[in-house]
Amino acid sequence: QQDKQCTDATGHAQTQQAMRLLKTIAMGQALSMLICGTAVSCQYLAEAGVETPMLQSFLNYVLLLLTYTASLSFRKGDGNILQILKTKWWRYLLMGLTDVEANYTVVKAYQFTTLTSIQLLDCFVIPVLMVLSWFFLKTRYRLVHFVAVAVCLLGVGAMVGADLLAGRDQGSTSDVLLGDGLVLVSAALYAVSNVCQEYTVKNLSRGEFLGMMGLFGTLISGIQLAILETSAVAAIKWNWKIIVLFAAYAFCMYALYSFMPLVVKMTSATAVNLSLLTADLFSLFCGIFLFYFVVS
Repeated sequence: QQDKQCTDATGHAQTQQAMRLLKTIAMGQALSMLICGTAVSCQYLAEAGVETPMLQSFLNYVLLLLTYTASLSFRKGDGNILQILKTKWWRYLLMGLTDVEANYTVVKAYQFTTLTSIQLLDCFVIPVLMVLSWFFLKTRYRLVHFVAVAVCLLGVGAMVGADLLAGRDQGSTSDVLLGDGLVLVSAALYAVSNVCQEYTVKNLSRGEFLGMMGLFGTLISGIQLAILETSAVAAIKWNWKIIVLFAAYAFCMYALYSFMPLVVKMTSATAVNLSLLTADLFSLFCGIFLFYFVVS
């Protein structure tokens, strides 16, 4: 009887673990679809001549401010926004700055290179994230993980080389190289932001992280928007298509920010980014069928 109970308990635990894994995978693919949505809307805006990466990010941070930051204002005790700002304001300022610039550089890259190149090069976030997690979160990896990182880096090099060759044929090598460089910088900044996110949601709370991102992200992106993009925003020829694209980007980013901490808390930032690699495949199909890219 005791052996049967142990067997049943083991089977129940394995079932729960399998369900948890399936749930994590499903949520990861949902996040991949959201990333693909941001990529497609960015590409359409770039093709329409809209060059306002900071405005696009600003809309997302405002949505976070109106929901998560506002909810922090009504909390009592140590979870109140004033108490958080008294003790940790500088940490969230740095985190917000890193996150804002990561979003800015990747959206800016759409002016110089293609959707597929950006999504494929963005996998550079994984090796950087592994290094940061090793030192700051004390995460340990197996040999197979390092082999995968080596393959990832080889893929990044191959992608840059392919873009350079394509750019040389079209007479725009410098622009393509600048676009690829912006993506790699963005990936490194995203890795820093993701490590901070994992630490915060696992040791503090998801609401605090998103609330502070909303507050400092809105402030930083708002200032940068006023300095860099006033004329670009004024030059936008508004129509229903442009409005829908801005709304689609803001919705996808807001949903991505809202749900990603849940998946990170269940697994890790590295595991989430590995599951997000399918966004590259989704974006590749979109590039081929929506934008008629020729894949070499």
